[in-house]
Amino acid sequence: MEIDAELRRQIVVSLAAVLVFVVGLVAVGSRFGTGSGSTDGISLAPAGGIALVGLLGGFVLLMALVGVYLMRANGTDGAV
Repeated sequence: MEIDAELRRQIVVSLAAVLVFVVGLVAVGSRFGTGSGSTDGISLAPAGGIALVGLLGGFVLLMALVGVYLMRANGTDGAV
């Protein structure tokens, strides 16, 4: 299977969006995580839960925007 420029752009843009999400997860975990990481385990502060829900919502919106961008860049109008 040959990877053309369009498919390469889709892969790069999608991976960049997922990377932003993973970095956000690490940031929320390090900012709002409680516990020492030993046998006590690690938990998330209540404000961290709200931040995590916001991060998930932001990721859904980001992926929707990425999809719209890729459709427009491909020259399709999204009609089935």
